[in-house]
Amino acid sequence: MHILLVTLNIFIPDSHSLKEKRREIKSLKDKLCHRFNASVAEVDKLDSWQQSVIAVCMVSNERSYLEKQLSLIEELSLEYTSIQIISISREWL
Repeated sequence: MHILLVTLNIFIPDSHSLKEKRREIKSLKDKLCHRFNASVAEVDKLDSWQQSVIAVCMVSNERSYLEKQLSLIEELSLEYTSIQIISISREWL
């Protein structure tokens, strides 16, 4: 069994309140969750208006499948125009 944990450090330049931030983050989380059947949560910077840390976790019996999904997750996140990705880290458990 292989477990992949992807952490996205995000900056939201057009957010001027927690409400605006949460709308953008919810949209991204929902898209990641539904497209990749992954567990997604905001795990840090919860009270910051313009920053967020999102964790995406996936489990599979094939590492090659997770590697392919990892590249698709990165691609989708970078295409999201209302946010800026500061960093992406990946961890194999």
